[in-house]
Amino acid sequence: MAITGAAGLLATWEAGLAEAPAGRALLLHGTARPDLDTAALPAVPVGERESDLFALRRALFGERMQVRLECRACGADMEFELDAGEFARSLRGPRETSVRLTRDGWDITFRLPSAADLTAAARAADPRGTLLARCLVSAAHDGMPKPADALPAPVQRRIAEAVEAADPAADVLLGIGCPECGTATRAELDIASYLWTELDAWARDLLLDVHLLATAYGWSEPEILALSPLRRRYYLELCADV
Repeated sequence: MAITGAAGLLATWEAGLAEAPAGRALLLHGTARPDLDTAALPAVPVGERESDLFALRRALFGERMQVRLECRACGADMEFELDAGEFARSLRGPRETSVRLTRDGWDITFRLPSAADLTAAARAADPRGTLLARCLVSAAHDGMPKPADALPAPVQRRIAEAVEAADPAADVLLGIGCPECGTATRAELDIASYLWTELDAWARDLLLDVHLLATAYGWSEPEILALSPLRRRYYLELCADV
């Protein structure tokens, strides 16, 4: 992964300020995967995108992730550390793009959903039916082709199970036992939102550093951003000593 410099990350952050969460996730994915054309990013399977964002998070902010949850039973705040590297490796699966089911006379090929598929489904009156129709490559029963709306509920459940097994990073759930009441709380880990929150805090801190150094030394923003983080911190300490 080629990590974008400070100026590039600031540009990503600035562009994301005007975006909804889906747009921010796309911007972050573009930063994580500069090898992919922008038009190709929405078609990447969701689990692959999440894995890419975990890799970006580790490269930018390290392995340790601080996670906070509220117990759904007693309301207590729970805070714990997550090892991003170990967590990402536990979710890693083969980079498949589709799954195939052959059972009880059915022969089905289903494409792994992408971010674009989930966005379209969320906007539809029938999200599940829309996602099924978008991602169904082919379906036949006893050799007879069948449309998406002809798939019985048990077959749809088997498709969902096969997709979950093939793309485990697409839906990351945490199960945490509350230290106060012992109740297990399950919550989704949205790596895109988590990473955006960290990037937002980093960008605002960096811009404050730029303001202080520009005021003290008269340097331009590009000149300050060209400094390594260590040298910027040293100059800031010198300013504080004056």
